[in-house]
Amino acid sequence: MAVDPGHRPLLLTLGEPAGIGPDCALLLWQRAPEQFRDLLVVAPPAWIEARARTLGIDAPVRRLERIAMPPDDRAISCLAEDGWTTAPVRVGQPAPATAGTVIAAIRLAARACLAGQAAALVTGPIEKAVLREGGFAFPGHTEFLAHLCGDVAVVMMLAAPGLRVALLTTHMALRAVPDALDRAEVERAASILDRELRRRFSVARPRLALCALNPHGGERGHFGDEEERILAPAVHALQARGIAITGPLPADTLFAPPQAHRFDAILCCYHDQALIPLKMQGFGRSVNISLGLPIIRTSVDHGTALDRAGTGTASPDSLCCAIETARAMAADSERAA
Repeated sequence: MAVDPGHRPLLLTLGEPAGIGPDCALLLWQRAPEQFRDLLVVAPPAWIEARARTLGIDAPVRRLERIAMPPDDRAISCLAEDGWTTAPVRVGQPAPATAGTVIAAIRLAARACLAGQAAALVTGPIEKAVLREGGFAFPGHTEFLAHLCGDVAVVMMLAAPGLRVALLTTHMALRAVPDALDRAEVERAASILDRELRRRFSVARPRLALCALNPHGGERGHFGDEEERILAPAVHALQARGIAITGPLPADTLFAPPQAHRFDAILCCYHDQALIPLKMQGFGRSVNISLGLPIIRTSVDHGTALDRAGTGTASPDSLCCAIETARAMAADSERAA
């Protein structure tokens, strides 16, 4: 189906239906219904309707039969396929019965973006253990999307007001990180980061920093040689290719203002090295962005929060940021095309 690229909707997948994904969507609609002017929720309408009743939110829900811009009547527009489960969702209690539909929704949304029918994909948090019971064979969302997009190389970047961080390694034990670092991987990740900042964020000449692994950058191999053996050679090779990257720089000073503000993004060696400063700066306002995919994908910065589902206490702030970021990235990509 051909869609006018200037009038393509964003797609939102809720993630785990027993978690706060539906809550955040409804609470955001209640606070700012205009955010749904170009947004389709890829989920069975019954999931939204049931959670709306639980939360006491009088939200009109409409099912669309095809991908299209929502009618301008401030309803929540849902896109669902026949055959998706209609099994009731027990709030706070994930069930394998819904796993197939959660996976199918992500697949449908990704393929629609690949086909040019939608401008971007925004994802809610999934419950990985339950999805695996439903046949999900991937470590997480990002790996599944990379597979759907042709097994492309992906870099995880998270952005908060005034700070962007990207990861060389993601979900692994800290003791495994040094062995996982590789010069070629550093060069690959930095190249993707440089390219995507230009293409998706209109940064004309990205200024990148590479964070050291060891305290004080290893002090010339005094405690850890990863900086001299892996990180510094990668930086030199990237600089020779014209990429503006500095480092490796010690983490304890790199994230302190005004140092961090010198850079458009900081490439970090491991998960918490990046996410602790990010969440200190913008918890609830940060966005997870998958760089390297041929589609635009953003996600919330929180998990399923099963204990808060259905209570009305979840914050929709990160979802709002993820939607607005996806919308801005889509606009930048259209201008760059």
